Amino acid sequence: MSVVTVQLGQCGNQVGQQLFDVICSDAQDAQRKTYGAASCERFFRQTTNGDLVARAVLIDMEPKVINHCMSHAAKSGRWRYGETSHFSQKQGSGNNWANGYSVHGPRHRDTMEELVRREVENCDRLAGLVALMSVAGGTGSGVGTYVTECLRDVYPSSFILNHLTWPYGTGEVIVQNYNSVLTLAHLYRLSDAVLVHENDTVHRICSRLLNIKHISVSDINGVIAHQLGSVLQPALTADSHGVYSRNPLGELVSALACHPEYKLLSVCTIPQMSSSSIAYSSFSWPGPLRHLRQMLVSNAKMEEGIDWQVRPPSGSGRTRSLAGGSFNTSLANLLILRGKDVYSAETGGFEDPALYTSWLSPEDAFSLWKSPVSFNKYEKSATLVSNSQALLRPLDDMVGKAWNMFASKAYIHQYIKFGISEEDFLDSFTSLEQVISSYSQLC
Repeated sequence: MSVVTVQLGQCGNQVGQQLFDVICSDAQDAQRKTYGAASCERFFRQTTNGDLVARAVLIDMEPKVINHCMSHAAKSGRWRYGETSHFSQKQGSGNNWANGYSVHGPRHRDTMEELVRREVENCDRLAGLVALMSVAGGTGSGVGTYVTECLRDVYPSSFILNHLTWPYGTGEVIVQNYNSVLTLAHLYRLSDAVLVHENDTVHRICSRLLNIKHISVSDINGVIAHQLGSVLQPALTADSHGVYSRNPLGELVSALACHPEYKLLSVCTIPQMSSSSIAYSSFSWPGPLRHLRQMLVSNAKMEEGIDWQVRPPSGSGRTRSLAGGSFNTSLANLLILRGKDVYSAETGGFEDPALYTSWLSPEDAFSLWKSPVSFNKYEKSATLVSNSQALLRPLDDMVGKAWNMFASKAYIHQYIKFGISEEDFLDSFTSLEQVISSYSQLC
């Protein structure tokens, strides 16, 4: 089964291009023909000339980034985008969610839907759709939300996974918190799951783990693409009977987003190191898995700086709060192991009932996928996708900042002129406050 990716806005297109680079490089190793064939079927279609064409649609309201992405892919010599699988205009959305959602989206709906329809028709069987976008700007957030709404209408029975790049907490755009509130509130109704990468976290990975001195947007997107690839590449699931999973999005959603109140997913990988260090690294499974479990427990986003003092509470002592250093309760976790000796890895620590909410058994809350094929030059690697309280603090901070601006009527007129009312804002705040309440009360 195949996955169609929709790249939206500057961020979504840049992440998408690097994601396909990672996937193609990982799949085209001569020693992994079965794995490579499964990956290519999932993410690429093949022309009569043998060219790999990404199953992707590129959408932006300005052409510059799309042109760069298409040119970069073609120059790689390994894969390319479809020649007519993109859409752009001459004017952006001005970092305004309402402009993207209420103006550009409806104006170009037929064209964008047609591009996706053509890509879907090139699939023998559609596993689902992945929408890559940011929540800070105008096109990625506004048009991205509108396109997701259209996809839900046109493909009501298909799985839709939205991948969101969360802006820096210090601020990239003055109205980024408005855009984020409106985006998340709508996507919570439309999407089957929302997978989030925080720019602040990824920046720290680049600085502290990858030792990058002058961190670029490409560096940030490269880390995101690596982690996304480690989730989306083929793996053996509990029900696949030795055959690489045929329905990746369906199994991902089924494993992690089992309740409509809980759709926020975070991801972390181990190890994460510079390319110059990989050749000199060697380890067995117990150490990394012990670190990864403690990263989950203490809500650490990388190996460095893990708080080993945080422990799962026991009995009546199971308390939850937004306070720093508190235990990170999970609704569900998916552990993906790749590389050498995966079948000997001991993963019982992730089945501990103390990690999970009391109303879901560990058998239902924990899923394990494996592949004996190594990923991205790592002999062994592990990825943890978690539906937990990990995103509770950044979500609460973002809603709080947006509410403070809204209470003083700051910049509201910029949204009203495109048809978004104060009632629309209030509905979005109410929706996300319910999400915050639900995650806060996980126990």
